[in-house]
Amino acid sequence: MMKIYLSIIFLLCIQSSFAQTKGEVTVVKDPLIDSLIAKRIELNRAKPTTTNPTSKAIVSDMGYRVQVFYGSDRREAFNEQSKFKALFPQHRTYITYKEPNYYLRVGDFRTRMDAQRLLNELRPNFPTLFIFREKINAPELDDVNK
Repeated sequence: MMKIYLSIIFLLCIQSSFAQTKGEVTVVKDPLIDSLIAKRIELNRAKPTTTNPTSKAIVSDMGYRVQVFYGSDRREAFNEQSKFKALFPQHRTYITYKEPNYYLRVGDFRTRMDAQRLLNELRPNFPTLFIFREKINAPELDDVNK
């Protein structure tokens, strides 16, 4: 009987020692962190990025791009990009990395037919071409009032 009382008292002591108590959290940070975050947001709005090279609209809607190259060699992907830019400077190029491959996709087409026209034009220079549906940057529209 004495063992039972001692074990109950022992369990109650253990339970109270592991009980959580309410405490206070103190956040210590440098005040420059907030100013750096604000500066970063300002720079991202002002400068063109790789996903937004020239236009102010980042993403318009779903559209089509032609995949020109895919492979695991980063240097080869950038070589293909420069080769494409030399032949077709009017089209935007996008390199993405999804492990383990790099993908070079070109164009911002609203319709599949426009992407197919570019694919047919690229066929002699690039052997493996595919059309993908994904979010595109807003294409430059021709000014009618010129």
